[in-house]
Amino acid sequence: MSWQDYVDNQLLASQCVTKACIAGHDGNIWAQSAGFEITKEELAKLISGFDQQDILTSNGVTLAGQRYIYLSGTDRVVRAKLGRSGVHCMKTTQAVIVSIYEDPVQPQQAASVVEKLGDYLITCGY
Repeated sequence: MSWQDYVDNQLLASQCVTKACIAGHDGNIWAQSAGFEITKEELAKLISGFDQQDILTSNGVTLAGQRYIYLSGTDRVVRAKLGRSGVHCMKTTQAVIVSIYEDPVQPQQAASVVEKLGDYLITCGY
C-alpha cells in the first residue's frame, strides 16, 4: 500500500477526517489529501512540539496557514481546535500523521482513526 493509499483509504475514507497528511520526522511530506496545503516549516514546528510542548502552548498549531489552539498532547499525540474543526496528530517511529476533522465528527472519533493507523505503522517499523 502506498502512503497516498493510507491517506485516502484509511483516513479520509473513514469520514471522520476531512484533511490529512503523512510526513517524515524531517518534515518532508510523503502523502496528503487534495487541497491540504501544509508546509514543511509548519510540520517542523509541529514535530518539535511533540517533545517541547511549550512551543505549541504559546504559539498554537499552524497547519495550511490556519492557526489552531493547542489543547493537549503527549510525546506521541497532539490535539488542537479552532471553532468547529479540530486537529489530531500522532507521531510514530519514523512518521507523523496529521489530520483535520470538522463538526459533527467528535474528537474521539478522529483520534480513533488516526491512532489506529499510527499504531499499525509502528508495528510495521514506521
